[in-house]
This record gives sequence, C-alpha cells and structure tokens, in this order.
Amino acid sequence: MKHIFNKGKDASKPTLLMLHGTGGNELDLLPLAGMIDDEASVLSVRGNVLENGMPRFFRRLAEGVFDEEDLVFRTKELNDFLNEAAEKYNFQRDNVIAIGYSNGANIAASLLFHYKNALKGAILHHPMVPRKGIELPDLTGTPVFIAAGTNDPICSPMESAELQKLLDDAGANVELHWENRGHQLTQEEVQAAAKWYQKL
Repeated sequence: MKHIFNKGKDASKPTLLMLHGTGGNELDLLPLAGMIDDEASVLSVRGNVLENGMPRFFRRLAEGVFDEEDLVFRTKELNDFLNEAAEKYNFQRDNVIAIGYSNGANIAASLLFHYKNALKGAILHHPMVPRKGIELPDLTGTPVFIAAGTNDPICSPMESAELQKLLDDAGANVELHWENRGHQLTQEEVQAAAKWYQKL
C-alpha cells in the first residue's frame, strides 16, 4: 500500500495510523497527526481503491452502501500491511492508534470489528457502522473516540450512536463527541480528540 512513515522522537509512544477520506491521500492527515501527538511515529496510508479517480479504502455500491465483500478483503489487506510495516519500520505492532476521517474512519472501525488486536485504540472522525449483524471481537478496554456532527448528511446521528453502542457492547471504552456541524472535519473536534488522547 502506498504510504509515508515518519519516525517519531519517542519510541514508547503509539504509532499513529492516518487514514484519509474519499479522494484524499497519504499527505492529507499529516498535520492532524502533529496536532494529536507531535512526538509519535506516523504511518499514513493511501487507500487502494479508486472511485472515479478518487482514492478510497474499499468499494461502495452507493452513498452509504458498502460493498461488504470488498470491505472484508480490504480490511484484511490493511491488517496484513500493518503487520509487515511494523516489521519493516521497527514499531510495536500492538501499539498502533488509528486516526481516520470518513472513509478512513470506516476502515479503522472495520479493523476493530474484525480483528481483536489490530488497534490499541482509534480516533474516528465521522464514521459509519462498517458492518451490521456480525459478532465483534472482545474489545475490553480498547479506547475509541468518535467525533460526529449533529447535521451530518452522510453519517446520521443515529448511525454514530449505533456505532458507539456496538463498540460499547464489545467492551470498548467509547467517547462520543458531538459538533453542531455537518460531515466536515473541524478544528474543534480535532482539539477534543487531542485532549482525549492525552488522557490515555
């Protein structure tokens, strides 16, 4: 997978896995990583799927309708890539925190839904429920921050609440942060995420 790895100043810090939204790339969220933790290593990845020339992490059939088969395949692909990258760049595989926006938040949530130890924690900006009706792994104690918009036309408040409940029921420690906004990534929610991260 196309990516950038920036080695951090403090090897004991988590490696931040940056996952962009539709049409973004591996450069998009680098400033965000610095706002969350400027001493951590950063692994920023580009999605392998193109939709009308725009990179994504998995295919969709329509707005808000995921291609589940492709989602499962791409989630495994990303998990395998993380295993390889940890070896290549010498970071701790069990100390990775994902920071994703929109489509990137969805693939991060999918990692949590499918693999018990894929992530140590996650910051999900405007995620949806990646899959319904599946049993989640035991996520006891896994910290998850969800930033959601009360007027988000793509990801309804009900969807954010449902994702929180599914993760809670699997044992994760979820904080759901609301902004009175739409689907855009706001400075306020990034600051809230940074505050949450500092308490980990």
